Amino acid sequence: MNRLLLFGLLSVFVDVLSLAENPNIVLILADDLGVGDVDCYGGDRCLIETPNIDRLASEGLRFTNAYANASTCVPTRRALLTGRYSWRFGPAINSGPWGFMGPCARLEKHTIGKLLKQAGYRTGYVGKWHLGTRMARIDAAEEQGPENVDFSKPLEFGPFQFGFDESFILPGSLDMYPYAYARNHVWQGEITAQKGWSAFNRIGPAEKDFQDHEVLETFYREAKSFIDEQQSSEPFFLYLALTAPHTPTSPGVKWRGKSELGTYGDFVMEVDHGVQRVIKALQANGLDDNTLLLFSSDHGPAPYAGNVLKATPGQIKQLETLGHYPSGPHRGYKFSIYEGGLRVPLLARWPGKIQAGSICESIVGLCDIMATFADLTGQKLASDQAPDSISFAEQLTNPLAVSKRTSLIMEAVVAYAIREGKWKLILSPSSGVKSGDGVFVGNDPMPTVAWKAALKDFEGKPTEADLLKPPFVQLFDLSVDLHEDHNLAQQNPERVADMVALLEEYVSNGRSTLGPKLSNDKPVNLVNLRDKRLPEFVRALAP
Repeated sequence: MNRLLLFGLLSVFVDVLSLAENPNIVLILADDLGVGDVDCYGGDRCLIETPNIDRLASEGLRFTNAYANASTCVPTRRALLTGRYSWRFGPAINSGPWGFMGPCARLEKHTIGKLLKQAGYRTGYVGKWHLGTRMARIDAAEEQGPENVDFSKPLEFGPFQFGFDESFILPGSLDMYPYAYARNHVWQGEITAQKGWSAFNRIGPAEKDFQDHEVLETFYREAKSFIDEQQSSEPFFLYLALTAPHTPTSPGVKWRGKSELGTYGDFVMEVDHGVQRVIKALQANGLDDNTLLLFSSDHGPAPYAGNVLKATPGQIKQLETLGHYPSGPHRGYKFSIYEGGLRVPLLARWPGKIQAGSICESIVGLCDIMATFADLTGQKLASDQAPDSISFAEQLTNPLAVSKRTSLIMEAVVAYAIREGKWKLILSPSSGVKSGDGVFVGNDPMPTVAWKAALKDFEGKPTEADLLKPPFVQLFDLSVDLHEDHNLAQQNPERVADMVALLEEYVSNGRSTLGPKLSNDKPVNLVNLRDKRLPEFVRALAP
């Protein structure tokens, strides 16, 4: 036989063998689920039964230092999908209100969907999208919205462009219109109604039969259907993005009254049930043994969520009064820069590969998923791919292995932080939320209060350089202060300066990993990175 022909046949055989050995991957991402909402993390301070998520811990690996890259939905989802910090991207294009949000330019260039398709995977996306779409419009307006979208025509830009072969999505969150599904970019049903739900009651376009309490069950059926269609000879990737326990707190009929905690607990239990549904579908199709299942949340719990269906300022405190602490031992909630808004559950199960009951204490960010998937599928990332993603593939099978990640940048609504080892530096004296809006209540201190106190301590009008030093920053030693009660910035000015310098390096290099210098999609410096309104805000408060 001709040597070149033989070599070619061998290459094809090796490629096929490699594909067969690649694991199937399922990623389940909850929405607004606090680390303390899960029993295997919350312990005695968790009053919700989560046996299926706990099963991932008992049969797999539990990460104890896992972070969302932001304490709000969209930035975390961008970083997870691309392996690039969200603040490096420019503004969203053609954005309308809520679920009519448009995508960022170039967001779709490098994604986990495209990465796994390149490795021969069949890729599917089910659930909350909230990454931006471009919808067909009936006018020439730049923005898309309730009045000008033509629902009879398919999406012009969405999951397909991000590398997903099949998709079944809700464009935004469960309390963000339009309340309608799109399957493979085609709107489903008749979008002729106007509806709104508990919590914020945002009324907008809706499919005539759409019901908020049926959404999770719908997603579970779609996920099962996708798994049922897969062939054991071809690896697949399923991204299941849930809409719960994000408001409206609307558990399915079968789940109402299941939790002793109340409606909020019912909803979390229905989230937990999703893990069981996925595992059963994998087992029924003989796919369980070669499937890596990851479970996490996009950030911490909402301060306005709880057993009262209407979004109620500070309602989460009522759950704590009952003995349930959605943020676990941490301070703060969704929107804030404190650990309660950023720490998330992260669990991995892979029968025969991951040791049951193992624990990893390494720092991990959800932005690391892309580099991890590249490692698991034997792919080398290009120099401009996933510039802020560091693989934790080694930790899956060896949790005690030294992690390559030593630092991580995180963001809140108007504040940024960097963690390095045991230290966490916050570039703000506040909790990083906005003042004057009830949804942020509970995340103290509010900016106006914190900045007034810091300016009083400074005794003068600060320069931009001063804003990166005490008393305008917070430094915590998380090895002994998980609740972030003791600001050590004044006692450790050199540590503050070193971490600011590291952050400046990551910003200017366009990446936080090794590789050639890249450009951010918009001008970024440490002041406007934190809050573009900050200089004006400080001038207004300065004596």
